[in-house]
Amino acid sequence: LWDRKSAKPVANAIVWQDTRTADICNELSKDGGQDRFRPQVGLPLATYFSGPKIRWILDNVEGARARAENGEILFGNIDTWVIWNLTGGPNGGVHVTDVSNASRTMLMNLETLDWDAEILKIMGVPRAMLPAIRPSAAVYGTATGSLAGIPVAGDLGDQQAALFGQTCFSAGEAKNTYGTGCFMLLNTGTKPVQSKNGLLTTLGYKIGDQPAVYCLEGSIAITGALVQWLRDNLGLIQKSADVEALANTVEDNGGIYFVPAFSGLFAPYWKSDARGAIVGMTRYVNKGHIARAALEATAFQTREVLDAMNKDSGVDLTALKVDGGMVFNNTLMQFQADVLGVPVIRPTVAETTALGATYAAGLAVGFWKEVEDLRANWGKDHEWHPAMDAGHRAKTYGQWKKAVTRTFDWVE
Repeated sequence: LWDRKSAKPVANAIVWQDTRTADICNELSKDGGQDRFRPQVGLPLATYFSGPKIRWILDNVEGARARAENGEILFGNIDTWVIWNLTGGPNGGVHVTDVSNASRTMLMNLETLDWDAEILKIMGVPRAMLPAIRPSAAVYGTATGSLAGIPVAGDLGDQQAALFGQTCFSAGEAKNTYGTGCFMLLNTGTKPVQSKNGLLTTLGYKIGDQPAVYCLEGSIAITGALVQWLRDNLGLIQKSADVEALANTVEDNGGIYFVPAFSGLFAPYWKSDARGAIVGMTRYVNKGHIARAALEATAFQTREVLDAMNKDSGVDLTALKVDGGMVFNNTLMQFQADVLGVPVIRPTVAETTALGATYAAGLAVGFWKEVEDLRANWGKDHEWHPAMDAGHRAKTYGQWKKAVTRTFDWVE
């Protein structure tokens, strides 16, 4: 939240993993439960989303609510803040977001693609502070300053941009991004599919005047962040890339399972009172086993999300396109194929989030004419095939599911 005239932030930004809004979410869920707003917005009440974070700042910063109601304060996720500054900031800056970013605020109606008046009222968020919602591939304005005259075009949420960069333009195509967290998106076409299995219903993208495309998303809070934790908190490795060599000093996980519910469990559980656990410990276990269990946690969590997607969509995935920093870990990618039982495919350009945003901008300014031009631009770098027998896959996944239950209800 920032001042429209001075461009000064009202308070520090609140990041997505911050759980300070747990009390607000619990209060809102007293009337209608965790899925109170799901029919309209496709999301459960959870600390992950921006709506309750806006409310927290308005409730906790003196004078913020009155100024917001007077139109003196603007809200934006990082896309909105960047576009506003690029196009002039306090001197005529364009205050916009796209459908994909707006769909993650818990304030946008999936059908109308506009802010939901009823939810705004319940959440206590003045409409005057919200950006206009625009397509993902569109020209929003013109840059000022050192970039003067250049069109500002193409706005996508992080994971939706990766879906776009992976050219998953057909219903049934999916990608998984391995970053700080892990995010799997499945294109479900031009109609929103409500999840019965703990997934998010989200906007995928909207190209100009074409119909919006929807997705199911499984969000996992801690994946790459777990490797960082092994490095920074435990000192088991010097740099993140070392985790693969350490994991390869042992043949298997030694019977341990590491459930990294550091900020609760995201999809498909949505339990903010869960906390992390390592289970199955014996004196035999060493740091190699801990490193391997940390990598396996990413693959197991992805399998849980994929199972939920198969149930919701009725479509069995035939292959998974992957991207993000962890896809260069061959041990993880092979285990991912093993535990899923389908091929895992890494593209030539693994930084598909940046690529997707570029694609959207290119379509907006006419550099590319249609999405088929983008498909032709996508290339495969490597493919992993499952090598684990079905019996072992079922057994190790069953142990993982048991381990997850040990993390429930920890915070009282």
